[in-house]
Amino acid sequence: MARLFKNPDQLSAYRDRRFSGTQDEFDHALRTSVTVYVGNLSFYTTEEQIYEVFSRTGEIKKIIMGLDKNTKTPCGFCFVIYYTRDDADDAVKYISGTILDDRPIRVDFDWGFQEGRQWGRGRSGGQVRDEYRTDYDPDIHHLQGLHS
Repeated sequence: MARLFKNPDQLSAYRDRRFSGTQDEFDHALRTSVTVYVGNLSFYTTEEQIYEVFSRTGEIKKIIMGLDKNTKTPCGFCFVIYYTRDDADDAVKYISGTILDDRPIRVDFDWGFQEGRQWGRGRSGGQVRDEYRTDYDPDIHHLQGLHS
């Protein structure tokens, strides 16, 4: 059965396969993390735009833009790290679903950024899901050609 609202007992619908701990450790990391994952970004969204939107819920420590591992161009996601858990909570509560660059963005709790997670994991270098979609930033192939 489809749900209209996100399950409030589930902190994140996503389970990172690269997290090496148990499910309980993963859940604890999600409950205590000051990091949020931001998905469904346009490939044209800038770090400055992310800062403008996400600084409304609290002071930002760092923004890490997701990059295509081959072209080093944005590929539709980022991590925002706050100083406090309350600010991360507010970002998930109030910013998820916001329209940014004509796209509804998804904000989810993340277990914490580690070096290497900024790279897309798809075979093409971008996000895996983009290899199956045809409805995203159609000009991205043109952009990638400019940075090659």
